[in-house]
Amino acid sequence: MQVAVVSLFPDLVGQVGEHGVVGRAVERQVLSLQCVNPRDYAEDAHRTVDDRPYGGGPGMVLKYEPTAKAIHAARKAVPGESPVICLSPQGKVFDQDEAKRLAGLQGFVLLAGRYEGIDERLIENEVDEELSLGDFVLSGGEIAAMAVIDAVTRLLPGVLGDDESASQDSFMDGLLDHPHYTRPEIIDGQRVPAVLLSGDHARIARWRYKQALGRSFLRRPDLVKKMNLDREQQKLLDEFLKEQGLS
Repeated sequence: MQVAVVSLFPDLVGQVGEHGVVGRAVERQVLSLQCVNPRDYAEDAHRTVDDRPYGGGPGMVLKYEPTAKAIHAARKAVPGESPVICLSPQGKVFDQDEAKRLAGLQGFVLLAGRYEGIDERLIENEVDEELSLGDFVLSGGEIAAMAVIDAVTRLLPGVLGDDESASQDSFMDGLLDHPHYTRPEIIDGQRVPAVLLSGDHARIARWRYKQALGRSFLRRPDLVKKMNLDREQQKLLDEFLKEQGLS
């Protein structure tokens, strides 16, 4: 996969490609990550990339010309059909389904905004879609870009040490993840659930799914509401709530 990021802080974005899962993907040449700085396309001596907004108001706006040229350069670094994605509060919320969709592409360009905003004509002419991490404000799109890259990269074949790790992550089946335990078996009088020590893989899988379903119901009921629970799923949820002393 080939990813290019248009950013005024390429060194910041580049850090994600030097550590952890993304770093391994780059090292194994599963992922190619490049950054393009709009300042390199500014035409004045001060490398100006922002200006005051028409109509007045606080802040500065990212200028059209240098940013458009940076996007054009970024497009050349990725396959021809790759979309240009602007990271913006106005965008569709990025979730695991979006991560899976992007992981199925050959590449994409991420536009990380800064300042008060981006000239709207740039969005209309150069951007294919917009994505948002959620209903909160960041100082720029770099952190959002790094989050998208990390979420997508871990879904690429051969990136994780265990190919099942990604398939069992939270949200992969629309639910939160089940609880995890490791050695020692007893800590401060708290024991690992007996089922996990049973060696019965069918019982363990059932318990884990019940926990995922139950904690999703308690912590993120919106996720369960999206599901059309079948009889077995409803049975598991009822069992979980009864075990928790809830109705």
